[in-house]
Amino acid sequence: MHDPAMAWVDLTTTTGKLVMADKLDRQRTEDGRYFQVSPGRHELQVRFDYEYRAGMALGMFADDYTEITCFIRLSYDHFEAGERYRLEVRSLANDVDAWLYDAKRQEVARLSDMQCL
Repeated sequence: MHDPAMAWVDLTTTTGKLVMADKLDRQRTEDGRYFQVSPGRHELQVRFDYEYRAGMALGMFADDYTEITCFIRLSYDHFEAGERYRLEVRSLANDVDAWLYDAKRQEVARLSDMQCL
């Protein structure tokens, strides 16, 4: 249930298999579906799983897919109580990007660090 004294962060991807909340301020989250944060500054970490096709073979794409898991961090200083935010993560080939948008669809933060396995 959404607490009106907190900010709510929805997670979405159009290109990956999974995006889920992993850590809030370096502490594990209880529910990976979203973040609910107090007003102010927070660091969010999400887990992002995606696949990419591993290249060309004889002029055709190979059927081998590689699954990659990335842990993406971003920080935002101005979370506001009662506001909804949207964290979008996308991959294009082996390039991953993440953006945090406010309720007006304005970008307020972008990926600051990423580690992929």
